[in-house]
Order: sequence, then structure tokens, then C-alpha cells
Amino acid sequence: MKLASLLLQQVGHSVLCAVDAETGVTLARAERPDLILMDIQLPGMDGLAATALLKHDPATASIPVIALTAMAMKEDRRKSQIAGCDAYIAKPLRYQELYTAIDMLLTGARLPTP
Repeated sequence: MKLASLLLQQVGHSVLCAVDAETGVTLARAERPDLILMDIQLPGMDGLAATALLKHDPATASIPVIALTAMAMKEDRRKSQIAGCDAYIAKPLRYQELYTAIDMLLTGARLPTP
């Protein structure tokens, strides 16, 4: 979370942080951010369940979600798509890949299919 926050702030984005999925869902509903970086492995509810909740809520359904995960298996990518994630980035974070995904999602461009 620290690295992602630093990378985003470095290019002028405002950042809100949550330490768990429940707090993140509450924050997303209250603040309606332009985009969400969702770690998949979180304490309590996982990031995929949180994403599914947000995507089924009309108030937050249109917020793009980028899944961040250390699990880079093909099945994990598919699970993130089913949950409603708009992009998937495996850790360790590569800043150019992150910036590209964010820019494309914020402008409404389609991300290339891996």
C-alpha cells in the first residue's frame, strides 16, 4: 500500500488508504473515488469479495477497480474478472504498468487483453 500510494502521489493523484476490505468498501461508498486499487489478499474479507460488493452497488459499480496481487496464476486473473475487476496487476508493482492501467481506465480506454 505504501509503494502504490507513493507512486500515485508522485504523479499528482490524491490517495485514500484502507487497511482492510470492509474499511475500503465503506470508504469507496462515502468518497466515490475515480479508481480503486484493490489488493486481493486482505485480512477478513478478501479483495475479490469487496470488489463484487462494490460492483453490485449502483453507487459504486462504475468505479474502475485494478486488482493487485502477488498471486499471478491464470485462474486468479479469471477470478478477478468474475468479481468485476477492470484490470489485474501482479506484484511486484512495475510503475509503468500501473500508470498505464490507471491512465487507460481513467480515460475510458480499453486495456489490452493479456
